[in-house]
Amino acid sequence: MHQFAYSEILEESGTEARRKERDAFDRVNTLLRVAQKCKPGSVQCVEALYRLRQLWTVLTDDLASIDNGLPDALKASIISIGIWMMKEADEISKGKQDGLDTIIAINTLIRDGLR
Repeated sequence: MHQFAYSEILEESGTEARRKERDAFDRVNTLLRVAQKCKPGSVQCVEALYRLRQLWTVLTDDLASIDNGLPDALKASIISIGIWMMKEADEISKGKQDGLDTIIAINTLIRDGLR
């Protein structure tokens, strides 16, 4: 009986963690959509790119942790996406890139995979 209850708690905590991750992607994507309507270098753009970097830093740090239970190949792939995201954010900040569509699309795909 106790083991069953404990496994329910573990499952719920995993479900809650995925919900929080989806929410984080949604918040960042909302900021990025607002930034699309603003000039490069605007407060909105700087804030959106900062939050994007923050999100991906947390995710890549978690994925690099020895305690992360995902398969190594999957972790490596997601870390690669995170590194690309942060480089793209830097390029946009420097004015070398102007579109956020690809970043938003990839974030949305990843968020949708967290179900």
